[in-house]
Amino acid sequence: MKNSRYYTELAEMILGGKTPDNPTYLKILSAPDEELASVMCGADILRQNYSGMKIHLCSICNGKSGRCTEDCNFCSQSSFSNTAAPVYPVLPRDELIKGGLYAQETPINRYSIVTTGKGLPPKDVDAVIDAMKGIEGKKIKKCVSLGILRDEEMQLISRSGITRYHHNLETSRSLFKEVCTTHSYDERVETIKAAKRAGMEVCAGGLFGIGETDEQILELARDIKALNAASVPLNFLVPIPGTPYGKASRLTPNRCLKIIAFFRYFLPDKEIIICGGREKNLGELHPLIFYAGASGIMTGNYLTTDGRRLEDDLALLEQMGFGVREK
Repeated sequence: MKNSRYYTELAEMILGGKTPDNPTYLKILSAPDEELASVMCGADILRQNYSGMKIHLCSICNGKSGRCTEDCNFCSQSSFSNTAAPVYPVLPRDELIKGGLYAQETPINRYSIVTTGKGLPPKDVDAVIDAMKGIEGKKIKKCVSLGILRDEEMQLISRSGITRYHHNLETSRSLFKEVCTTHSYDERVETIKAAKRAGMEVCAGGLFGIGETDEQILELARDIKALNAASVPLNFLVPIPGTPYGKASRLTPNRCLKIIAFFRYFLPDKEIIICGGREKNLGELHPLIFYAGASGIMTGNYLTTDGRRLEDDLALLEQMGFGVREK
């Protein structure tokens, strides 16, 4: 493998407590395709040091869908887009908890309720909290993604037993205004800080394939690191007709793998979870995400696009010699 020694030594340097400089990180993203196997070799060393051969599984429920007031260019649920995304208010309690009750009886580690909109109104926040209380026991960890909320609401969520709040930065500060104009990057950062002040872990990542440069990926990663997110979900754009990015080109599988590897090198001690666009962007190469540094995947459907069945993901992990992390 071309330059394999360089990347394995880089991984060992990181494990030894040294931090590479910016050009070294950028070299991972700009590596030629013939070096990809070598890039992944170092990333795999870091992933094994973090989580061994055990993979984290999470699943979500789209708890409220459509008619979002925000103009995020990638999103089919935005009221500024013209799509066939489903539209419904917060689901009834039994529908919200159904996925969590199912997850309890499977190897899935974490269940999250996700809602559309800039931020969920207080009465709907209460409804989600009440639903999550219906998922009893310690067989599943709970997470919510309810948009931009105040400290008071974050405190209520935290006290209810929900241990993690999901809120993506989506992209770098320098690119954000080209992606969304109806709220600011700083509002997203402050939401993450509010969740942490309330005592919750944070799941915060981004979306790739929306015109970002290598330097902007590094910029995003630095902000995620500064916020000390426990979990970093990586999503790859699936262009949806009717959205401003509906005609965008998909990332190549190799580009996706380099992005995953970059985040493992940059955040060697964090959960790197591959979520939206896993199958559609990586195609037949999607099993390689683990060798590129991923330590987790979202299984089942995404918000408005189909995902992979849990049974298929479990079979894949078994075939590759991986197991699911204990609950």
